[in-house]
Formats: sequence, C-alpha cells, structure tokens
Amino acid sequence: DGEVHINELKNGNAEMFWNPTSEVRRQRLKRHIVLFEEQTDFESERLWQHVTSAINKGDQHKATQEKFVLEEEQRNAARERREKGTEWKPLLFRHDATTNEWHYKYEDLRPWDPLNDIAQFEKNGILQTMERHLSTRMSNHKTTCINNQITRHKRSAKDCRRRKTSDQPSNHSQNTESSCSTPESVQELSDDDGKYLGFEGLCAQCGKEMNHLKEIHSAVLSLQRAQQDIHR
Repeated sequence: DGEVHINELKNGNAEMFWNPTSEVRRQRLKRHIVLFEEQTDFESERLWQHVTSAINKGDQHKATQEKFVLEEEQRNAARERREKGTEWKPLLFRHDATTNEWHYKYEDLRPWDPLNDIAQFEKNGILQTMERHLSTRMSNHKTTCINNQITRHKRSAKDCRRRKTSDQPSNHSQNTESSCSTPESVQELSDDDGKYLGFEGLCAQCGKEMNHLKEIHSAVLSLQRAQQDIHR
C-alpha cells in the first residue's frame, strides 16, 4: 500500500511504478498479531527480534551477526538432540517423505463460504474458521414445522369430513364442524406460502404457526443479508 519506484542503474533515473490511491490504502487488510508478551520463544517475531531490530536501524552488519548467533543456537540444539536420541516432534507441521517438504497440519483449503463462514483466526498456532450453521438449522426447522402443519391440517380436515357424514352429530361435533369448515383466512401469508403449502385457507392454529414461521424466515433472510454486507 506504499509507493514503488524503479531505479535505472545505468543513468540513475527513477520512475514511479506504483502509487496506490487512498481507496486502495483503505482496502488494506488489517493485520492481527499475537501480543509480543504472549508469544512463545519459538514464534517468529520473538525469535528474530534482534535481527529485525538491526534491520530496522539499517545496521546490516549487526543483523548478520544476530542471524548467525540465532542459527548457531539452533544447530547446537539439533546436535544435542541427536546425541541424546531425542526425536523432534513439530506441533504444527508434518513432513511429507515423498516430496521431502513440510506442510502445515491445520491448513484449510476449501473455498470461502460467505453465507456460512464468518471469520478466520489463529489460536495457539492453529488456524480456525468461525462458522454460522444457523441458516441450515433454521431451514431444516422450517421444513419440519411446515410438514407437521400439513399433517395436522390434513388430519383435522379428515376429522371434519368424518363428523359431517355422521347421522347424529353431537353439539360438540357440530361446533367443531363449524370451526373446521370455515377456516380463518390469514392475510399476512404471501401467495408463495399458500402455493408451497398446497392450500389457501388455514385454520386458526395453523395460521398462527404459519405466521411464526414467516417471522423465523424473515429473521433468517435478515441475517443472510447482514452477512453478505459484512463479507462485501
């Protein structure tokens, strides 16, 4: 996010190669690091602190000396382990004997899912992804609830027809028949909801439950929109 120049050694001319705009600078990814006092001895920032300090001061000779001291300590430690027969077991990396390469154990190579993945972070050297499974759970919950409503409605309609065909219905069955044969309309339901359920009229109980499902559905859509905004 800074200026980059090309210096021509033959004639000493300098040319601007890259000059980021203020918009580009604002889009720079925010850097998150572990506090220095919380780092272990083998974390890069702490391990190379003296080399880094010399480089920042422009002292290349000091940086080279510190680098030599650091690497010599590592070679001595490796020599001692070999003499004692101690096996070095990396916590975060594994060795591929086929390619003779080291690979991070917890690498996550799957594509980023903006609707389910919230953030990626490191904890104790392990890369982790915070996920949101709410949409999936709510979708399954909605499907289950709607299926239960359809089953209850069909059972209720079947009971009403059975009572209608009865020769001598009781007062209770007449009242029930009246309540079942004149279902209350639910104005808040959309046409899509009616088409999805397969019937337009709903009894009072089904109407209440359908309204509750609509509220849940609206909440899920709101969360998805907010998540898309965050991702953008």
